[in-house]
Amino acid sequence: MKITHIITGLAAAGAETALYHLLAALDRQEYQSEVISLTDRGATAAKIESLGVPVRALAMMRSVPNPLAIRRIAKILRRSRPQIVHTWMYHSNLLGGLAAQAAGVPVIWGIHHSKVDSQDTKLFTLWTVRACAWFSKQLPARIICCANSSELAHIQLGYDSSKMEVIHNGIDSDLFRPHPEARLALRSRLGLGPEVLLIGMAGRLHRHKDHGTFFAAARLLRKERQNIHFVLCGEGIQADSSKLAAEIANGLEGHCHLIGVQRDMTAFYSALDIAANSSSSEAFPLAVGEAMACGIPCVVTQVGDSPNIVSETGSVVPPRKPELMAAAWRDLIDAGPEARQILGQAARQRVVTQFSVTQFAQRYQSLYRNVANQICRDQPISLAKPEASIPSQPS
Repeated sequence: MKITHIITGLAAAGAETALYHLLAALDRQEYQSEVISLTDRGATAAKIESLGVPVRALAMMRSVPNPLAIRRIAKILRRSRPQIVHTWMYHSNLLGGLAAQAAGVPVIWGIHHSKVDSQDTKLFTLWTVRACAWFSKQLPARIICCANSSELAHIQLGYDSSKMEVIHNGIDSDLFRPHPEARLALRSRLGLGPEVLLIGMAGRLHRHKDHGTFFAAARLLRKERQNIHFVLCGEGIQADSSKLAAEIANGLEGHCHLIGVQRDMTAFYSALDIAANSSSSEAFPLAVGEAMACGIPCVVTQVGDSPNIVSETGSVVPPRKPELMAAAWRDLIDAGPEARQILGQAARQRVVTQFSVTQFAQRYQSLYRNVANQICRDQPISLAKPEASIPSQPS
């Protein structure tokens, strides 16, 4: 079965990473894949190509409506002839869905956001979300949400609830696993002693990640505890950022380290004593599940499916409440290393049993088969015209 995946872009972010994990885990004997990026190749394109999956980038401008793109994508689909088109995120859902309809191919939509804030979302994206709500009744065969919170939020926006299903993102627990030697390696790299307690967060510089709350919580804890350091990584998380430099200068000098994009995220998570996620908006944050798979207890905000992911293996605090995040960190520090290790082991076990990449891929493979079978059942049977020398037989 050939699946064409259409995604808005291929930056190193959540939906793009989920696509890569899915392509890596799909049964190659049963599924052939290709990827179309509406914009650029991004950091994830090379990783996808390393799996033997071709990537095509259409170089469209972001947030600029282009009806001609529908015709262009439909032409590609007619030439490629996939059995199913799988789109990821709002813009690709709309453009890819209309193109798939024009090419006569069933489409599955993917939703990877938990909420749409009209005060915090670009106008064209808001228009796209509303258009998708209207088209949801006619374009997609199924609508897949990566989180329960995503499903609820989009039903409230008017999406067709009868087509919606939740498939949680998968975490590769073979890749993300405890590496005790990473603790000393990162501390040595940062010029820190082995006894230093390290709290960290992974996430690109984006308003929804709310790094301001992390920094505010770090300042509060720093006033009480001297032998504690903070480390952040991700796209845009560099010390030469004027915004971030100002945060560090405001009471975190010498105790907060910004190390940018990391190739070895397993080593990053495994070096931490506590992992944090201060987001004000999430659906299914991969960074939380990855840290848990590395055996690290997490403190997260009560957004999206984060509380369900962490459950009893960490702490959950309201968003934009740095004093409560600092208090949760303090409680885990005071509990001691043995208690944190027990929580970390429970966190890893929860990922392995509830959010594995194997379960994730199996759910999608079952979905693809079901959609393909449904389409076959719904197609009218075309009877070939009998040859003149053979008399037609009653059915």
